[in-house]
Amino acid sequence: MSNKSNLPAERTVQLDIKILGREYKVACKEHERADLLEAVGFLDQRMHEIKEGGKITGVDRIAVMAALNLANELLRERKSPAAVAAPTRATPAGVDGADARRRIIAMQSAIDQTMAGQEKLI
Repeated sequence: MSNKSNLPAERTVQLDIKILGREYKVACKEHERADLLEAVGFLDQRMHEIKEGGKITGVDRIAVMAALNLANELLRERKSPAAVAAPTRATPAGVDGADARRRIIAMQSAIDQTMAGQEKLI
């Protein structure tokens, strides 16, 4: 029977990150640092793309749009025949960037139309 308490505790590090010009402090395990920084860069890029589209303003709305876009991509990827045949973790190399970009633009347009109607209600 192994005793996990005898293992040295992994060090938690605090990182200063910047997303869409705003600074945040986040904590993660030392071994997660590189993945977290990669995720920060990816999210920051997506949020800048949405902001540069010019139709959505406000960091909160841009963040929600980025989250919806990423969640939609993830769910579509999980439902794809390749993902069903091999339910392992998808790699970015397996994603068609041009097709993903077209889908994101179409989703953003549909969401922009929906949000335009919602702004009148607020």
